[in-house]
Formats: sequence, structure tokens, C-alpha cells
Amino acid sequence: MNPEASVEERLEARLEAVVFDLDDTLFAERQYVLSGFRAVASWLEAKHGVPGGPAFSELRALFEGGVRLTTFDEWLDGRGLSDSVETRELVEVYRNHAPAISPAPGVEAMLEKLGGLFRLGLVSDGYAQVQRGKFDALHLSRHFDAVVFSDELGRAHWKPSPRPFEVVTELLGIAAAKCVYVADNPTKDFIGARSIGMATVRLRRPEGVYALAEPPTEAHASDFEVIETSDLAPLLEDQILGDKSGGAGSVGPQKRTGAGSAGPQKRTGAGLRQVRESNYTPRTIASADRPTNV
Repeated sequence: MNPEASVEERLEARLEAVVFDLDDTLFAERQYVLSGFRAVASWLEAKHGVPGGPAFSELRALFEGGVRLTTFDEWLDGRGLSDSVETRELVEVYRNHAPAISPAPGVEAMLEKLGGLFRLGLVSDGYAQVQRGKFDALHLSRHFDAVVFSDELGRAHWKPSPRPFEVVTELLGIAAAKCVYVADNPTKDFIGARSIGMATVRLRRPEGVYALAEPPTEAHASDFEVIETSDLAPLLEDQILGDKSGGAGSVGPQKRTGAGSAGPQKRTGAGLRQVRESNYTPRTIASADRPTNV
């Protein structure tokens, strides 16, 4: 299916399943990054006698300053440790640590509520061992009927490949046109889901790593957008209980245009307003689309 098809063309029936992304959707990705930095700092102190507290603070400062992909390289160079400590050692500690993370506020209550209305699935990108470690640490598995880690399908099927979405709909036993995917990163999360007929919702929390990123093309954009976990259930419930045809009472998310904008608002007459119809301007992403793994 053409990923630029309208949500009405793709979502021809009432929703039966909600599929979630993991990072910055069910938990704050920044939590994992800082947890990894703590593990690295502890390892540096134990293995090389580098004080852990300052090491953690310096790594965190690099991350907060926008450094991605080269965080450990830059830290080692700045400390003059490049000859005695290898970057790959720090990456290994970071990826293999037991993450100290927790679900984002409201996520567990949301999953409980939605689980009573829909079948629930998960599609997560990244190294399988890392993503499974995050998922296990969150203790949310009881809520899900199907879980897909794209890495287990092969690197060729990481997002934006449509294959993970095909697999999760097969596991759920529900047609793509009756599913919606909820995620945060417009550079890769939505185009694959849309291409097989799923509707898409962007959860754009202000503190998210990709909160400022915009979709590089219209096909990468989500159909709907909310900024709080609490906004999601009312939007999805409306697809079952509300008037999808555009009558009074439909709930449609407004695209956030500035600080203080609200989530989904009651609409009359115009029906569901899609993000793609709301002053969409394609923009090429620079550093904002880099993954947060170091």
C-alpha cells in the first residue's frame, strides 16, 4: 500500500489492535542512556581507577550537549585515555548493563485500559539483546499479545522496513487495516507501518529525544499526534466508540504549534484532523535523527 494514502483509505475498519514502539514511547529513552552511563562510570572506576562520579557527570554533559554516536570517543579523547581504554569496551558495558528504567508516568494504567479494548503488540528496533533487556526491566510483558524485535528478523528488517509490522500483525491475527502503531521517531517509525495499511500515532512528549524532529517526507509523517500518554486512550477509544465519519463529538489531535498546546480536543463538523493536513512542511533532518546509542 502507498504510505502516502490517507488514514481513511488505510484504516477501513474499526480498530482491533494497538502496537507500540518501546523507546520514548513506553519509557523515557533518556533514562536508559543515563543508566548506561552509570554502568560505564562504575566499570571505569573498578577497572581503571577513574573516579566514577566525575566520569558520569562528564558523559551526561556530552549527551545533554547533543553529542550522539561519538560520546565515548569524545570522552576518552578529552580525558587523554584513548590509548589505555578502548571505545568498544565502553560500548559493550553500556549495551550489556542491566538497565535501571521504569515505565513513563501513566503507561501502565494506559496499557491496562487499552488491553480491555484491543489486542496489544510491540515492535522495537535496535540490537535484540539490548531491547529485550529494556523490555524485561520494564515488567510490562503481561500486557502484550505479540512482541517483535526487528533485529531478530535480520538487520535488513530494522525500521523503516515494513517486515516487523507484517510479522506483528500476523502474530496478532489481525489485518493491518485494523491496527494502529504508536511511536515517537518520525524519521523511521511510521513509514513502514503506513506502507502495509496501519494507522499511526506519534507520541511527542516534550522531553523526548526526538521531540523536535520533523518527518523528512510526508510519507514519514504520522496520521495523528498527541503529547501526553493520557491523550492516547481517548483518541483510540474514539475509533471504536466515536463517529469516524466526521460528525460532532469526534476527537482529533491538534498538531502542537508551540509551548502550552493541548492534546486531543473535541471537534465538531470537521471530524478527525490529521497531522499530515495541519500545515505540513517537509524538512530534512540533520543531527536530530541520529540514534541515541553511543
